[in-house]
Amino acid sequence: MSEKKLFESAQLGTLTLKNRLVMNPMTRSRSDEAGLANALMAEYYGQRATAGLIITEGIAPHANGRGYARIPGLWSAEQAQSWKRVTAAVHAQGGHIFAQLMHTGRVGHIGNLPKGAEVVAPSPVAAPGQMYTDAQGMQDHPVPHAMSEAQVLEAKASFVQASRNAVEGGFDGVELHGANGYLLEQFLSPHTNQRDDAWGGSLEKRLRFVVETAREVVAAIGGGKVGIRLSPYGANAGMTAYPEIDETYRKLVPLLAEAGVTYIHVADHSAMGAPPVPAELKQALRKLFPRSFILGGGFDHASAEQALRADQADFIGVGRAWLANPDLIARWQKDSDLNAPDFGTFYTPGARGYTDYPLATV
Repeated sequence: MSEKKLFESAQLGTLTLKNRLVMNPMTRSRSDEAGLANALMAEYYGQRATAGLIITEGIAPHANGRGYARIPGLWSAEQAQSWKRVTAAVHAQGGHIFAQLMHTGRVGHIGNLPKGAEVVAPSPVAAPGQMYTDAQGMQDHPVPHAMSEAQVLEAKASFVQASRNAVEGGFDGVELHGANGYLLEQFLSPHTNQRDDAWGGSLEKRLRFVVETAREVVAAIGGGKVGIRLSPYGANAGMTAYPEIDETYRKLVPLLAEAGVTYIHVADHSAMGAPPVPAELKQALRKLFPRSFILGGGFDHASAEQALRADQADFIGVGRAWLANPDLIARWQKDSDLNAPDFGTFYTPGARGYTDYPLATV
């Protein structure tokens, strides 16, 4: 058993966080055509600055990685500048905020990408289902362009530059999005990585893109400012399990530790219908990683406290409860009722269902 408590301060890398509750990354689609952060986004994140750590929605590090409608970017100096109002709003409340860098890879559509960009992936394997576009509504996922060696290196470099841009924009660090079926995970899975070159084939080669990206981002901005999110057994974007999935993550996590990242963030999406991450695998990954371990997946107040007591994690990640309750810390401390999230406004433009959730009455 552990003595960790949810509402106590704790160290994450070089940061002293106010509590052990992390606001999980959640796509909210409130940016503009240029991928800039705006005043409404600053208000949204500022409202939730009582979290120990905020991890932003996925932010594209490259124009090719902006697969969804209205998601923000961090590949340009202009975009970095736009995030300063967001990070200032969080820091003004004594909070901390990491930028989640999300290259969507095959999960996208040309209708959502900037001019000249293309849908790319390790291999030409289309994601199942459809993708929403503002101009054309729902569209089938296209067969992605198989990345050339030069494009693989360009994508890796884009994470490095976006990390530098994040620091310039005032972020306390970055989280590499290695989960949910996006580009980093696409390199890990043999279903989406069918390459026979230096970036695919054997398990070791499928690990290479993720490990080198992590290593080079750490070299650029410092390991204390870098985390990574993983979702073994996740089903988002058509991902499915494969025979060596446990071995993949058992080998990956020590390599990420060697690369110098400060935390591993494991997402268990079983609360949303995905297969659960086996308890044995979660425990193994925790033991394999020597620094901070964040666990997310359908937690409420009681189960979050229990997970800390059982030493399953150092920090607990929560998503939708934060989305609908900007004052989640105060509500959980008083065991108050929670606002229910409005699913119909998760990805729509404007303040409704974004910054207008009411605070608890005292």
